[in-house]
Amino acid sequence: MTIPSNLTAPILAFDVTSGGQFENESRVILLGHATATGSLAAGEISTCNNEMDARLLCGAGSMLESMYLAARRNAPSQEIWVGHVAASGTPEVRTITISAVPAAGGQGTILIAGRSIAIDIAAGATATAVATALTAAINGYYDRLTKRSLPFTATSAAGVITLTARHAGAYASGIDISIPVVDGVNAFTGNVAMATTTAGAGVPSIANALATMGDDPFETMISAFGDSANLALASSFLNNIAGRWSYAQQLYGHFFYPKTGTSSDLTTAGLAKDDWHLTLVPRFSAGGNAEPDYEFVSAVVGRVAAWFGGGANGDVSRNQTGLVVDGITAPRDRAYWPDYATRDAFLKNGVSTWKVDRTGSVMIDKLITQQQTTDGAPDTTFRDIQRPYQLMYALKKFRADLAAEHSNKGLADDNPDNLEALTTPKDIKATLIHSYIEMSGVLENVSAATQALVVTRDSDNANRVNIHLELDFVNAMDIFAGLAVANSQLSATAA
Repeated sequence: MTIPSNLTAPILAFDVTSGGQFENESRVILLGHATATGSLAAGEISTCNNEMDARLLCGAGSMLESMYLAARRNAPSQEIWVGHVAASGTPEVRTITISAVPAAGGQGTILIAGRSIAIDIAAGATATAVATALTAAINGYYDRLTKRSLPFTATSAAGVITLTARHAGAYASGIDISIPVVDGVNAFTGNVAMATTTAGAGVPSIANALATMGDDPFETMISAFGDSANLALASSFLNNIAGRWSYAQQLYGHFFYPKTGTSSDLTTAGLAKDDWHLTLVPRFSAGGNAEPDYEFVSAVVGRVAAWFGGGANGDVSRNQTGLVVDGITAPRDRAYWPDYATRDAFLKNGVSTWKVDRTGSVMIDKLITQQQTTDGAPDTTFRDIQRPYQLMYALKKFRADLAAEHSNKGLADDNPDNLEALTTPKDIKATLIHSYIEMSGVLENVSAATQALVVTRDSDNANRVNIHLELDFVNAMDIFAGLAVANSQLSATAA
């Protein structure tokens, strides 16, 4: 209260303040490339509310636009931001050569990054005419339903289409181009040749985008870049000593990134990090992945982003297995649909997992962090992705409740007159217990936690309170293990 206690003149006054009402924040930020046509400058970040925002900020066909569209499709009401990471190096260049044209013409269809581009070919058309028409279709491609453009621009000459990636960098090697099997006859089947004439080269740095985030909260960070240098930046940005999880910042957050490789490559990458602030989302390098890995990771994480912020209702603690990821197609080769043994091995080695049902729908299996050990000893405390988000919610809730009830107070061992201006260790302990009880969707075992809770004044600093708070988290229901007993005749037992 700010009304002084020594007033003399008559007055009837009320001071106004908040009683405190905690609301959890849960922001997603996407880190990727934008084009020069986008208004978002390199190194800058911006909120992005809809598809038009994504196009204006990031540029048509850009990496960031496609990441946004993939995330938004799976998270319709999620708060999403975008961060422009400047591209570096050489753009990838590929060619599509029309080697033959069916005399009777027909329809030719090609898939670029999972998007279908089809042209009608007239009887007697030349290779140059077909290449010109396909080039126009690629450059003019816009799917009004999904709001997508293509990640390449095209030119043509003498029956050869030249595709240039919209951004410089090695990332473009993962963009898929294929001739699909269609109902009827695809005129391009056996009649085109594809080659990479200039391999994309260069790896960008996310440093400037991270720096621009400043003190703003971003609980979920999805990056297109999972190279060792950028992972080192992310680890430093989030670490417990001086980063976002340190006592000095208390901003928190988690970093997701894609990795493409063989099963062995992915396992090696998973074991290469021992950090519960990182999550690796894998793709196999073979098998025919339609969408690029940066779209894949955005869609997967977008699918569960709403649950990450659901502490009050317990959503953050849910098992995520079987959630269908919308807008993502399974590898064309079923041999690269991860089986149980592969998924189990990945999860034991720091690699998150997904699976495919018999209809071809891609589903989340289990998302985990890359924690391996603590102080050199094996430790799974922070392995499940639910744990860092449960911890974010709990710490923010505890801090908000403590601030609402104990800010701007004097500290005493006792308060016999129940003065509003004073607080005691006993009062603080009561607040913590009440907060713990309110988080039943995140924390359990209140009785044991209460017994373990210690709140004391510091013996060397009378202005300081020390708290020892044991947290028992709700666990995701991942495994059902039952025994079904087969009987030829099961006799009823007496009651």
